[in-house]
Amino acid sequence: MELDPRQTLIVAILVLYLGRYLNGRVNLLRNYNIPEPVTGGLLASLLFGLLYAFADTEVTFDMANRDMLLIVFFTTIGLSSRIDVLKQGGKSLLILLVLAGGYLMMQNLVGIGIATATGGPPVLGVLTGSVSLSGGHGTAIAWAPTFASEYGIPYAMEIGLACATFGLIFGGIIGGPIARFLVWHYKLAPETDVDLTVGFRYKEHEIIDVDGILKVLLVIAIAIGVGIHLNDWLGQLGLKLPEFVTCLFAGIILTNSLPRFLPKYQWPTGTRSLALVSDVSLGLFLAMSLMSLQLWALADLAGSMMMLLVAQVVLITLFSVFVVFRLLGANYDAAVMCSGYSGLALGATPTAIANMTAVTKSLGPAPRAFIVVPLVGAFFIDLCNAMVINLLLSWFG
Repeated sequence: MELDPRQTLIVAILVLYLGRYLNGRVNLLRNYNIPEPVTGGLLASLLFGLLYAFADTEVTFDMANRDMLLIVFFTTIGLSSRIDVLKQGGKSLLILLVLAGGYLMMQNLVGIGIATATGGPPVLGVLTGSVSLSGGHGTAIAWAPTFASEYGIPYAMEIGLACATFGLIFGGIIGGPIARFLVWHYKLAPETDVDLTVGFRYKEHEIIDVDGILKVLLVIAIAIGVGIHLNDWLGQLGLKLPEFVTCLFAGIILTNSLPRFLPKYQWPTGTRSLALVSDVSLGLFLAMSLMSLQLWALADLAGSMMMLLVAQVVLITLFSVFVVFRLLGANYDAAVMCSGYSGLALGATPTAIANMTAVTKSLGPAPRAFIVVPLVGAFFIDLCNAMVINLLLSWFG
């Protein structure tokens, strides 16, 4: 059964509604901050798997819209990143950036080691390492065709998305306990009495209207065009990057340059309109990606994948507690940042924000953490990850 792009979009929207319904009624899903598209998408893929197993019917989707949604989402991330905000992160931002970059290599080496030990090709360890864990669903989808066509990894898309999904879940589970252990063990307390920071970067009372949405769509379209041309230029220089990375970088360039030359133009950075487009594109992108998982194709890899995930959970826990926490100052803010970084290293930036929000609501505010971790996760990780992936893949020819 083949569904065209229109039918695929309809199913994706229904999957989002399903995830929202379940998250609103199942406490476990809310307590562990499982995103709605993950809840609905995994259930949908399970249902399609049962349909394949018992009715011998395989449902396939046309993912043309999903590929564009991926680029749109990362472009909005770039357009939301202002360089002047970096100054607020200070020393902690630089330290976490260096640590996160080094951890990408560690994450891949662990993946390569486990892939080799279980009899798989070593390059599989890169796909199940920083590509799908630190990179998340977007990076896994962007790189999966390369692993499938150039390195002969069957079901690369399904493997990458499965690792990214389980990483998202584990990342949301371990962040809170890590912070609580550090706070309890070292008897830490918040250093400030300011109101809780929840990480929102758009204006709370802004009205979304047609004019605002049109401005956002115009800027996104221009940024994507710049990103595509930038990707072509880098390709001619021998640097191969997924288009979403260069579109993200284009968004960074435009949002930190054009407003200086066009001060009267109301640039959409930090607006609800931009946040709305970002949320919709991410939600539909994740729903399409997860509902199309061919779970039956992963049965032979279940054992090695679980071994990999257990090893990665242990690694990030030890790295956060004994390295990140100490180098960030061994204070309350550092403990909260550890909860966020552990979610980021296994899942995604929203997981990191969810972890830190849960901790601060319970134990007290940590405003600096909500500046440092999202900045590292929203932009720097993707660029560092692209360079690390390219470096490792060059080792395998």
